[in-house]
Amino acid sequence: MAPKYDAKTTATELVQDLANEIKGKVVLITGVSPGGLGDTFATSIAKAHPALLILTGRTASKVQEAADAITKANPDVKTRVLQLDLGSLAAVQKSAAEVQEWADVPAIDVLVNNAGIMAVPYALSPDGVESQLATNHLGPFLFTNLIMDKILAAKEPRVVNISSDGHRLCPGIRFGDHNFHDGETYDKWMSYGQSKTANMLMAISLAEKLGPKRGLTAVSLHPGVIFSTSLANHMDADSDFPALTALDKKMGNREAWEGLKVKTADEGVATHVYGAFHPELKEYNGAYLQDAHVADPWTETVKSWGTSSVEAERLWKLSEKLVGQEFAY
Repeated sequence: MAPKYDAKTTATELVQDLANEIKGKVVLITGVSPGGLGDTFATSIAKAHPALLILTGRTASKVQEAADAITKANPDVKTRVLQLDLGSLAAVQKSAAEVQEWADVPAIDVLVNNAGIMAVPYALSPDGVESQLATNHLGPFLFTNLIMDKILAAKEPRVVNISSDGHRLCPGIRFGDHNFHDGETYDKWMSYGQSKTANMLMAISLAEKLGPKRGLTAVSLHPGVIFSTSLANHMDADSDFPALTALDKKMGNREAWEGLKVKTADEGVATHVYGAFHPELKEYNGAYLQDAHVADPWTETVKSWGTSSVEAERLWKLSEKLVGQEFAY
């Protein structure tokens, strides 16, 4: 598929192009806080009159602030706030149960798993899982599956996982040692890469398990490098980014020599909008997206370990084990 859009395409442009696809939809977005990508995405699509924007985040006051700004700018667009801490399985179960109790929201057209953390120091979740894998994958995995009946109740259900070209940093899921030997061999960038690969593989599994039978479209995507968000606020430019370059060099990744290609937030969430609403993606179920098109493995960063159905099924089984619940579709 020849891309119509590219790295400079903005969410503003795509919302105009896809306004009819967005209008009337119920959209749930995780990781919404003022100035973040989730907030930028929600603010962008609000202009096309979705029926309801369900905004979630770990800190309810920040989510409410984002919701209030959207309502002020778009009084006809309904919003709902949900506190959701993806780092704790118990918290995820509680929030998912709340969604299930909403009688006035029988269906969710689009779920955008946007929330995430990046290159944080080693820590375990309350459930004993390395924090980046827990927050970036296991939490979204459990939340998505626990509300799946409401997603599948939509006419054209869709799940969008925000991944990253950072999946290049770890050669696949460390099935035998996902916790980096209790932190002894921990590398914050490899851990981030593992979690972003997991986002890609989860989308593949959802597409394969629920696409043919239930009409679900699931994709993952790389939004680009955006410095205007708080994702990297905790990082030390003098040590963390040189460590990233060193790992890229060690793995032979071209990014080590090309450097970072920075986008504005409007450019970054263009791929969110494309992934969430473009109708052509029904024909590319399970795909990984970049620059508002299906990524080309020959010219763009798409590692084989993020596109394997075998690896996707292995991760699904591991994820079920780690969350203590099976999801047979």
